[in-house]
Amino acid sequence: MKISFAIPCYGSEGTIESVVDELKQAMLTLPDYAFEIIMVSDASPDNVYQVIRKICEADPEHCTGAELARNFGQHAALMAAYRMASGNYILSLDDDGQAPVEAVPQMIAALQEQDLVFGSYDHKKHNVFRNLGSKVNEWMAEFLLGKPDKLQITSFFAMRRFIKDEILKYDNAYPYLLGLLLRTTKNIVNVPVNHRERTIGQSGYTFRKLLRLWINGFTAFSVVPLRLATLCGFLCAFLGLCGVLWCIINKLLRPAVPLGYSSLMTVIIFVGGMLMLMLGMIGEYIGRTYICINKAPQYVIRNTTGQDHE
Repeated sequence: MKISFAIPCYGSEGTIESVVDELKQAMLTLPDYAFEIIMVSDASPDNVYQVIRKICEADPEHCTGAELARNFGQHAALMAAYRMASGNYILSLDDDGQAPVEAVPQMIAALQEQDLVFGSYDHKKHNVFRNLGSKVNEWMAEFLLGKPDKLQITSFFAMRRFIKDEILKYDNAYPYLLGLLLRTTKNIVNVPVNHRERTIGQSGYTFRKLLRLWINGFTAFSVVPLRLATLCGFLCAFLGLCGVLWCIINKLLRPAVPLGYSSLMTVIIFVGGMLMLMLGMIGEYIGRTYICINKAPQYVIRNTTGQDHE
């Protein structure tokens, strides 16, 4: 039996070595399992790929690295790592050292009965901005993708090989891992773990990247936003009809009351704004469909180091 560790790397030249060392220590408690550590640099602006190469040269038996040609995002980097993974179990974790690596045996034990296991934190020790992004992401997953209410989603998770094989069938641009995972299985559990403080650097998720992730979540695996747009259209039409009837009745009952210019402009701006919002949403779906039809790459690997997975 073999465990594959998938680590997307961005801005982590100061932490990735300690994460790899901790993983090797954790695997000493699982002597019956072989393992591999796959690190993918998502076109990181620092020297993390040089550090990855050094790690792989020191331990080519267990370590493999890759560098993407440009920044494709965390989910694309994970998909690249999954395609290189050969283990029976695949465990994903961040490169910042905050994931409780000592909980790996618990995660693997839970996979004996389940298909997918997420580590759950009593208190996430991210900054306020990152925690807000996680909350929005979980709300979207619950509302759009049918995530169970009690299930906590984190970036520290493990899955069986058949789950990995299934999600790799998705080869279009804009991969959204949570959508791929939730549509594959319902046998999912949480394992309580402790979230560590970040000791070096800061999160690579800027507001722009979080916004891109949210838009991807909204449009990747659900037509609920389009149905909400239709519902809003019906609601606006109904309110407009009620407004017209009220104006007519009010004018008949009180002929001296002038029709208001400001109220008319307010209605026009409101309805116009709603229409533009709905058109933008529809345009996002059409644009993504167009990009996928044109075979935009999910990621492009510039360099690899370590084991040959071709």
